[in-house]
Amino acid sequence: MLEQLIPFLTASILLTFSPGPDIIYVLVRSIAYGAKQGIATACGLVSGIIVHTSLVAFGVSAIIRQSDTTFLIIKILGALYLLYLAYQVYRSNPEIAFSSEGIKHKSLLSLFRQGFIMNVLNPKVGIFFLAFFPGFLWEPDGNTVWQFYVLGFVFMLQALIIFCLVAFAANRISGWVRSYPSSGIFLKWLQVVIFILIAILILI
Repeated sequence: MLEQLIPFLTASILLTFSPGPDIIYVLVRSIAYGAKQGIATACGLVSGIIVHTSLVAFGVSAIIRQSDTTFLIIKILGALYLLYLAYQVYRSNPEIAFSSEGIKHKSLLSLFRQGFIMNVLNPKVGIFFLAFFPGFLWEPDGNTVWQFYVLGFVFMLQALIIFCLVAFAANRISGWVRSYPSSGIFLKWLQVVIFILIAILILI
């Protein structure tokens, strides 16, 4: 078991540290709203992994992969949700982005929910797990459902730790960013661009 889990953990850490949409999302959210809000976002993203792990464990991801129409519909829903978030940020007032009012406006539950939905509506995560996880099963002829959940938990744990570290590091940077009057406008448009880019990445 450990012979498979150690290389799996190593590969997972390298993948999580790679500059992908999730880690960039946590980084931007943490700079804009602080470490606590960044961690709430990270918890939402990581919680979505439970859904994808379940889909892989019970074979639903294989069905999605075989149905181009189903896969396309889920991708479009994910992209539309991200574009909706971009529009919400676009409508927000950048002048209160760093104020206590602006931070309070974004509740921890709201940030958690956004992260969760963003992860769940990205079918590429499930397809990636479908391709990635089976290679690390230590007993292919045994209870594969249990093994998939163990791998999913390990992936979730390391991702949460890394995302929290990113959130704390971004929080340190935010103090420097806030010292510039135009930083609110910059971060507003940075978040809009990030959401749009992630939507495009999901579609293509």
